[in-house]
Amino acid sequence: MKKLKGVAIGTGYFSHFHYEAWKRIPEIELVAVCGISLSNAQKICNKYGFKKAYDDIKIMLKKEQPDFIDIITPPNTHLDFVRIAAKHQVNIICQKPLAPSYEDALKIVSFIEKAKVRMMVHENFRFQPWHRELKKLLDKKTIGNTLHTINLRMRMGDGWQDDAYINRQPYFREMEKLLVYETGIHFIDVFRCFGGDIKKVYAKLLTLNKNIKGEDFAWVNFSFKNGMLGFLDANRFNETTAEDPRLTFGEVLIEGNLGSLRLYEDGKITVKLLGEKENNHHYEYKKINFAGDCVYITQKHFVNQLLSNKPFETEVSKYLKNLIVQDAIYKSNLKDLPIEI
Repeated sequence: MKKLKGVAIGTGYFSHFHYEAWKRIPEIELVAVCGISLSNAQKICNKYGFKKAYDDIKIMLKKEQPDFIDIITPPNTHLDFVRIAAKHQVNIICQKPLAPSYEDALKIVSFIEKAKVRMMVHENFRFQPWHRELKKLLDKKTIGNTLHTINLRMRMGDGWQDDAYINRQPYFREMEKLLVYETGIHFIDVFRCFGGDIKKVYAKLLTLNKNIKGEDFAWVNFSFKNGMLGFLDANRFNETTAEDPRLTFGEVLIEGNLGSLRLYEDGKITVKLLGEKENNHHYEYKKINFAGDCVYITQKHFVNQLLSNKPFETEVSKYLKNLIVQDAIYKSNLKDLPIEI
């Protein structure tokens, strides 16, 4: 079988998770990497065995004529890179946040639709193996046919220091919007994956570390169209007691009319039916790459759906609903009012 030919742009911290995962997907060959500097792109090629380094995306796309491009760059670059890729008739997988504004996201969708290429947002939290397993249990009606609540609690503990984020992603310090825009968007997508469309939000956001610009604390109430309620309790300032706070990125409790599902921070899932004891639910996952190998699972989904011409779970036009919820959270905090979606 002929392999899909891929290229990528981006040489930052998180790009390494992408490149490691691409090497393990036999249906594709990543042939080139583009970076702001040619030397950085060449370092990636040397490390992972890719053939060609570039410092100009237009030249790379013209010479390589790939089937797809992986965009692993900051959100303010996505609009321009998507426009260029669409012009060259190249399919796209693109990291989140999708764009700095909803207006830019709409332009991205317009480029994709006019060029008739395909685009998936690299929204990898829903592809974490524990979230996939919870979704399977929900689809099987394990805790009933009526869901009551979803609660997710996250404590990253990587944002309390005076020099917070400098060692990994220093641009976090200057972002006017941080927790909801950069991390909370993951949980919005997970909530929608579990519970369907959201109709109303009410949010309280705070900046606990005064050395950064954006919010690092969020309390958000969600009302779903199906009547379920959700609550996100997240901050990057305080610490968890988990051995690895970057494994599951939090703990989840889902309650329904027959009982509850619980995700612990070590990846353990339990089922507690009404009137019965809590029982461990067996499933398998790998502690490799990032957060249960979710980058690989995400990219494998992209490749499988591209080859089979089936829809992406996080196809870009569908993903816009997450951004609408995200903007409503910021509006709710500003107005101190519930906001209808």
